[in-house]
Amino acid sequence: MTESLDTVRALMRRATGDEKHDTSAHSTLDPLWVLYDQVLRYDAAAPHWEGRDRFLLSKGHGPLALYAILAQRGFFLPEHLDTLGSAESILGAHPDRLLVPGIEISTGSLGHGLPMAVGVALGLRAKGGQQHVYVLVGDGECNEGSIWEAVMLAPHLRLANLTCLVVDNRSSSIDLGDIAAKFAAFGWAACSVPSHDHRALGAALLARDIARPAAIVVRTP
Repeated sequence: MTESLDTVRALMRRATGDEKHDTSAHSTLDPLWVLYDQVLRYDAAAPHWEGRDRFLLSKGHGPLALYAILAQRGFFLPEHLDTLGSAESILGAHPDRLLVPGIEISTGSLGHGLPMAVGVALGLRAKGGQQHVYVLVGDGECNEGSIWEAVMLAPHLRLANLTCLVVDNRSSSIDLGDIAAKFAAFGWAACSVPSHDHRALGAALLARDIARPAAIVVRTP
Protein backbone atom coordinates (compact mmCIF):
# COMPACT_ATOMS: atom_id res chain seq x y z
CA MET A 1 0.00 0.00 0.00
CA THR A 2 2.82 2.42 0.85
CA GLU A 3 4.41 1.89 -2.56
CA SER A 4 1.09 2.65 -4.28
CA LEU A 5 0.62 5.82 -2.25
CA ASP A 6 4.16 6.85 -3.15
CA THR A 7 3.17 6.38 -6.79
CA VAL A 8 0.27 8.77 -6.30
CA ARG A 9 2.59 11.35 -4.72
CA ALA A 10 4.94 10.98 -7.68
CA LEU A 11 2.04 11.54 -10.06
CA MET A 12 1.10 14.70 -8.17
CA ARG A 13 4.67 15.98 -8.49
CA ARG A 14 4.58 15.15 -12.18
CA ALA A 15 1.65 17.48 -12.77
CA THR A 16 2.21 21.17 -13.29
CA GLY A 17 -0.74 23.36 -12.58
CA ASP A 18 -2.42 25.69 -10.17
CA GLU A 19 0.14 26.34 -7.42
CA LYS A 20 -2.33 28.55 -5.58
CA HIS A 21 -4.39 25.48 -4.73
CA ASP A 22 -1.58 23.00 -4.02
CA THR A 23 -2.35 23.04 -0.27
CA SER A 24 -6.00 22.35 -0.99
CA ALA A 25 -5.03 19.32 -3.06
CA HIS A 26 -2.45 17.87 -0.67
CA SER A 27 -4.77 18.19 2.33
CA THR A 28 -7.20 15.80 0.63
CA LEU A 29 -4.68 13.10 -0.30
CA ASP A 30 -4.96 10.88 2.79
CA PRO A 31 -8.75 10.63 2.94
CA LEU A 32 -9.01 10.19 -0.82
CA TRP A 33 -6.37 7.47 -0.80
CA VAL A 34 -8.13 5.53 1.96
CA LEU A 35 -11.47 5.95 0.21
CA TYR A 36 -10.25 4.53 -3.11
CA ASP A 37 -7.96 1.92 -1.56
CA GLN A 38 -10.23 0.49 1.14
CA VAL A 39 -13.80 1.61 0.74
CA LEU A 40 -15.27 2.61 -2.64
CA ARG A 41 -16.85 0.10 -4.99
CA TYR A 42 -15.95 1.12 -8.54
CA ASP A 43 -14.75 -0.20 -11.89
CA ALA A 44 -12.14 1.98 -13.60
CA ALA A 45 -12.83 0.19 -16.89
CA ALA A 46 -16.54 1.04 -16.60
CA PRO A 47 -16.76 4.41 -14.82
CA HIS A 48 -20.54 4.57 -15.23
CA TRP A 49 -21.22 1.10 -13.79
CA GLU A 50 -24.59 1.47 -12.07
CA GLY A 51 -23.55 -0.54 -9.01
CA ARG A 52 -20.68 1.80 -8.12
CA ASP A 53 -20.54 3.91 -5.00
CA ARG A 54 -20.55 7.62 -5.75
CA PHE A 55 -17.78 10.01 -4.72
CA LEU A 56 -18.38 13.73 -5.14
CA LEU A 57 -15.52 16.20 -4.73
CA SER A 58 -17.24 19.32 -3.46
CA LYS A 59 -13.81 20.88 -2.86
CA GLY A 60 -13.41 21.25 -6.60
CA HIS A 61 -10.76 23.98 -6.45
CA GLY A 62 -8.14 21.42 -5.38
CA PRO A 63 -8.56 18.34 -7.61
CA LEU A 64 -4.91 17.35 -8.13
CA ALA A 65 -4.85 14.56 -5.52
CA LEU A 66 -8.04 13.08 -6.97
CA TYR A 67 -6.64 13.30 -10.51
CA ALA A 68 -3.48 11.47 -9.42
CA ILE A 69 -5.46 8.72 -7.68
CA LEU A 70 -7.76 8.27 -10.68
CA ALA A 71 -4.69 7.97 -12.94
CA GLN A 72 -3.04 5.48 -10.59
CA ARG A 73 -6.25 3.44 -10.47
CA GLY A 74 -6.55 3.28 -14.25
CA PHE A 75 -9.39 5.68 -15.02
CA PHE A 76 -7.17 7.52 -17.50
CA LEU A 77 -3.54 7.51 -18.63
CA PRO A 78 -1.01 9.20 -16.30
CA GLU A 79 0.27 11.18 -19.29
CA HIS A 80 -2.77 13.43 -18.95
CA LEU A 81 -1.24 14.83 -15.77
CA ASP A 82 1.56 16.35 -17.85
CA THR A 83 -0.98 18.66 -19.46
CA LEU A 84 -2.88 19.72 -16.33
CA GLY A 85 -4.47 23.14 -16.78
CA SER A 86 -3.56 23.56 -20.44
CA ALA A 87 -6.16 24.40 -23.06
CA GLU A 88 -6.01 20.95 -24.65
CA SER A 89 -6.10 18.99 -21.37
CA ILE A 90 -9.04 17.05 -19.99
CA LEU A 91 -7.75 18.04 -16.52
CA GLY A 92 -8.69 21.55 -15.55
CA ALA A 93 -8.23 23.58 -12.40
CA HIS A 94 -11.77 22.44 -11.60
CA PRO A 95 -12.92 18.87 -12.46
CA ASP A 96 -15.30 18.42 -15.40
CA ARG A 97 -17.53 15.34 -15.33
CA LEU A 98 -17.94 15.50 -19.10
CA LEU A 99 -14.19 15.24 -19.70
CA VAL A 100 -12.65 13.20 -16.87
CA PRO A 101 -13.54 9.52 -16.33
CA GLY A 102 -14.38 8.90 -12.67
CA ILE A 103 -15.59 12.44 -11.96
CA GLU A 104 -19.24 12.40 -10.89
CA ILE A 105 -19.98 16.14 -10.74
CA SER A 106 -18.36 19.30 -12.07
CA THR A 107 -17.41 21.48 -9.09
CA GLY A 108 -15.40 24.53 -8.13
CA SER A 109 -17.95 26.98 -6.77
CA LEU A 110 -17.91 26.44 -3.02
CA GLY A 111 -20.79 24.81 -1.19
CA HIS A 112 -22.43 22.91 -4.05
CA GLY A 113 -21.21 19.36 -3.51
CA LEU A 114 -22.96 18.46 -0.26
CA PRO A 115 -26.41 19.60 -1.44
CA MET A 116 -25.86 17.62 -4.65
CA ALA A 117 -24.76 14.58 -2.63
CA VAL A 118 -28.02 14.75 -0.67
CA GLY A 119 -29.92 14.61 -3.97
CA VAL A 120 -27.81 11.72 -5.31
CA ALA A 121 -28.24 9.74 -2.08
CA LEU A 122 -31.99 10.33 -2.11
CA GLY A 123 -32.25 9.28 -5.75
CA LEU A 124 -30.24 6.09 -5.27
CA ARG A 125 -32.35 5.15 -2.26
CA ALA A 126 -35.55 5.74 -4.24
CA LYS A 127 -34.25 3.33 -6.91
CA GLY A 128 -33.66 0.68 -4.24
CA GLY A 129 -29.91 0.56 -4.74
CA GLN A 130 -27.31 -0.33 -2.12
CA GLN A 131 -24.75 2.19 -3.35
CA HIS A 132 -23.22 4.60 -0.84
CA VAL A 133 -22.55 8.27 -1.52
CA TYR A 134 -19.39 9.97 -0.24
CA VAL A 135 -18.72 13.69 -0.54
CA LEU A 136 -15.62 15.65 0.45
CA VAL A 137 -15.89 19.29 1.49
CA GLY A 138 -13.30 21.69 2.87
CA ASP A 139 -13.56 23.59 6.13
CA GLY A 140 -13.56 26.85 4.15
CA GLU A 141 -16.67 25.66 2.32
CA CYS A 142 -18.45 25.46 5.64
CA ASN A 143 -18.80 29.25 5.50
CA GLU A 144 -21.43 28.70 2.81
CA GLY A 145 -25.08 28.64 3.83
CA SER A 146 -25.87 25.91 1.28
CA ILE A 147 -23.68 23.53 3.26
CA TRP A 148 -25.73 23.98 6.42
CA GLU A 149 -29.03 23.73 4.56
CA ALA A 150 -27.87 20.30 3.36
CA VAL A 151 -26.58 19.43 6.85
CA MET A 152 -30.07 20.11 8.24
CA LEU A 153 -31.89 18.24 5.47
CA ALA A 154 -29.91 14.99 5.30
CA PRO A 155 -30.80 13.70 8.82
CA HIS A 156 -34.43 14.74 8.28
CA LEU A 157 -34.45 12.49 5.21
CA ARG A 158 -32.67 9.73 7.19
CA LEU A 159 -30.00 9.38 4.49
CA ALA A 160 -28.00 6.54 5.98
CA ASN A 161 -26.37 6.03 2.56
CA LEU A 162 -24.52 9.36 2.79
CA THR A 163 -21.09 10.10 4.31
CA CYS A 164 -19.55 13.57 4.35
CA LEU A 165 -15.80 14.05 4.75
CA VAL A 166 -14.81 17.50 6.00
CA VAL A 167 -11.10 18.20 5.50
CA ASP A 168 -10.11 20.64 8.22
CA ASN A 169 -6.83 22.30 7.22
CA ARG A 170 -7.85 25.48 9.08
CA SER A 171 -8.30 27.47 5.89
CA SER A 172 -11.63 28.95 6.93
CA SER A 173 -11.70 32.71 7.43
CA ILE A 174 -14.16 32.10 10.29
CA ASP A 175 -13.40 30.13 13.45
CA LEU A 176 -15.72 27.15 13.03
CA GLY A 177 -14.97 25.62 16.41
CA ASP A 178 -15.77 21.92 16.76
CA ILE A 179 -17.08 21.00 13.29
CA ALA A 180 -17.95 17.42 14.27
CA ALA A 181 -20.04 18.68 17.19
CA LYS A 182 -21.93 20.99 14.83
CA PHE A 183 -22.82 18.12 12.49
CA ALA A 184 -23.82 16.00 15.49
CA ALA A 185 -26.08 18.78 16.75
CA PHE A 186 -28.02 18.55 13.49
CA GLY A 187 -28.44 14.79 13.86
CA TRP A 188 -25.45 13.31 12.03
CA ALA A 189 -23.31 10.45 13.33
CA ALA A 190 -20.12 12.49 13.56
CA CYS A 191 -16.50 11.89 14.52
CA SER A 192 -13.07 13.48 14.07
CA VAL A 193 -9.99 11.59 12.79
CA PRO A 194 -6.36 12.65 12.14
CA SER A 195 -5.58 12.59 8.40
CA HIS A 196 -2.47 10.39 8.82
CA ASP A 197 -4.34 7.63 10.70
CA HIS A 198 -5.40 5.53 7.73
CA ARG A 199 -6.73 2.68 9.86
CA ALA A 200 -9.05 4.99 11.78
CA LEU A 201 -10.09 6.72 8.57
CA GLY A 202 -10.97 3.41 6.95
CA ALA A 203 -12.98 2.29 9.97
CA ALA A 204 -14.88 5.57 10.08
CA LEU A 205 -15.65 5.45 6.35
CA LEU A 206 -16.98 1.90 6.60
CA ALA A 207 -19.08 2.56 9.72
CA ARG A 208 -22.82 2.72 9.14
CA ASP A 209 -25.75 4.10 11.12
CA ILE A 210 -29.02 2.54 10.00
CA ALA A 211 -31.00 5.76 10.28
CA ARG A 212 -28.78 8.80 9.73
CA PRO A 213 -25.91 10.16 7.63
CA ALA A 214 -22.30 10.18 8.80
CA ALA A 215 -19.79 13.03 9.00
CA ILE A 216 -16.04 12.53 9.39
CA VAL A 217 -13.91 15.55 10.14
CA VAL A 218 -10.38 14.86 8.87
CA ARG A 219 -7.83 16.96 10.76
CA THR A 220 -4.63 17.76 8.87
CA PRO A 221 -1.35 18.53 10.71
